Parts: sequence; C-alpha cells; structure tokens
Amino acid sequence: MSDHDVPTPPDDLDALLSLASAHGLDLDGSTLRTEEIGLDFRVAIARAHDGRDWVLRIPRRPDVLDRAEVEGRLLAAIAPQLEVAVPDWRISTSALIAYPLLPGEPALSVAADGEVTWHLDITSRTYAESLGSVVAQLHAIDQDEAAATGIEVRTPTEVREAWSRDLERVAGAFEIAASLRERWEAWIAEDSYWPQHSVLTHGEIYPGHTLVEGERISGILDWTTAAIGDPAKDLMFHQVSAPPEVFELATAAYTAGGGRLWPRCAEHCAEMFSAGPIGYGLFALETGAAEHREAAAAVLNPPDAG
Repeated sequence: MSDHDVPTPPDDLDALLSLASAHGLDLDGSTLRTEEIGLDFRVAIARAHDGRDWVLRIPRRPDVLDRAEVEGRLLAAIAPQLEVAVPDWRISTSALIAYPLLPGEPALSVAADGEVTWHLDITSRTYAESLGSVVAQLHAIDQDEAAATGIEVRTPTEVREAWSRDLERVAGAFEIAASLRERWEAWIAEDSYWPQHSVLTHGEIYPGHTLVEGERISGILDWTTAAIGDPAKDLMFHQVSAPPEVFELATAAYTAGGGRLWPRCAEHCAEMFSAGPIGYGLFALETGAAEHREAAAAVLNPPDAG
C-alpha cells in the first residue's frame, strides 16, 4: 500500500472488518479502501496490525464461486513457472478470498465513477518488452497441467465456433448495429486472421491487471478468465493501446521468449478488441441485471455506428 493512499472508509467498514476477523485477519480499519468496479468480486485493500498489506476479494454472486475454485488451483500451479508474482490465496472460502498484496503499483486504475488514471506511459519500451517476455512464459506452460486445474480448454476451431455462437446469442437478445455485426462476422469467417494453435492465457491482460516496478511488470492480478485458447487474448490490449512500433517491441520479446506469432496477429488483436461488446452482452444476459443490459445495449448499438 502506497504512503500516498488516503483511504475513504466504505459505508460497511465494520462488516468488512468483521468478515476479515472471522477469517483470522486483524485489519486496521483506518487503512481499508475498496474498489467497487469489479463485475464478479468486490475488492478491498487493507493493512493488518502486524504491518502486512492484504487484498480481499468478496464474491458478488454465488455463480462466481465455482470459477474461483478453478482459479485458485491454477494460481498454485503456475506461480512457480512465472518470473512475476501472482496472487497467493492464503484464505479461500465462499465468503472471502484474501492474499498478501503483490509488489508494485497498477499500471492503470479506474475510479468508482469510471475515471481512468494511467500510472505508466503506454509507449514505454521497458513495459512492452516486459509484457512480451511474461506472456511468452505464460503461453509456454504445459497445457495438460493447466487443463488439470479445470479451466476451459478450446482448440482453435472451437475458439472461432464459440465467437460465432456467442454473437448469435447476443444478437438474439439485443439489437446490434449492422456495421458492427458485419465486421464481426467477416472477422470470424476469415481464416487468415486466426492462429492455428491454442495456449494457456490469462484472458484479460491490460494495465489495470499488471503491477509494475520501474515500468517492468512485477505481478499480474485477476486470473478469473484464464483458459486454454487464443493467444491473442493476452496481446490484444497492448496492440490497440500502444503505437505500432511499441507493440512490435512486445511481440519481438514474445518471440524471443518462445512465443509463436502468426501472419495477421496485430490485425486479429484489433478485430478481437472491437468485438468486446459481445462479451459484455453475454455478461448482461448471465447476470440478468437491468443496468448491465442497458449498458450492453448501448455499446452493441451505439448512435455513431452508422
């Protein structure tokens, strides 16, 4: 926890402290702050009276618990195989997951009101090369070992079939702008975009999930969406947010570390990012929450889509 962090106590501070205490954590309430934007978990960070900082993840819905069990097994399996830190779940129950705070600061943070703050220059050569190296390590992890934890496994063909199936499901529930649907269908149908191999992926590697020290990645958070599937998942955000020459530094480090590129990797990343509203549409359908349905409808059929 940084010295400049000035926590704003949540309304249910006492309840959170009681929850932690019931699990053996004696937290200093004056240090506790919450991050409310997570869709599956509410997150709190606090310092225990012994001086150690902890991250608390409180499930928002019962349906996230099965995935959390898988995530915990995966973290235990991959931690020794990565040069960066991943969460070490010391506590894992249906009410609370907790682990010691990882080293470094998030490269990006999002406030409760949606305001984004960058703590890193996305044009950083150091960050790009660090990202490429770490992703190469992750993608080299044995797939059989990873699959044994219970994560989802998809072949390249199954990845594309899932995108097509998900698009149809979302289109059956929401109005999708014609230009977007045509773009996504063309992407799914075009063989040259797609990799011909699957790897173990984190699924949502973006600066908000990467911790940095001196612009180098020191830790990676939130492995909820880890799966065996499309390697572009872990390169996508950097491709769309960094200048092309900086993304090339990341992919050069990736290949130097043993990662396998394919001819239209960068274009594939861009198309996958554009299809993000499909995933949000699925989430809205699964939760059934009116606010998520409304937000999904807005991104699937934006007024400027033409």
